[in-house]
Amino acid sequence: MLVSTTSTLEGRRIVRYLGLVSGEAILGANIFKDLFAGVRDIVGGRSSAYERELRQAKDIAVQEMVDQATSLGANGVLAVDLDYETLGQGGGMLMVTASGTAILYEEPGR
Repeated sequence: MLVSTTSTLEGRRIVRYLGLVSGEAILGANIFKDLFAGVRDIVGGRSSAYERELRQAKDIAVQEMVDQATSLGANGVLAVDLDYETLGQGGGMLMVTASGTAILYEEPGR
């Protein structure tokens, strides 16, 4: 599945636009990771625990979006946008949303 943040595909002909597709991931932040991240914030540096959580949530959201596009018969998703939000009191949960337009495209020369 071709996934792109652009709205066009250079060298490929878009045959059909199949509609909006999206995927979401909501992950709870572990209290020990929160404490560790707080210490890191005080002394400086990066919080690898949160970075891993963000990557995992992004991967889940993008995969759900791709699965939805596949079910529509798409072979690509264009104009992909990723949104990150914290939810709950004190930002205890992390939400990542991936959305884009499912398309059917032809390879050059077909």
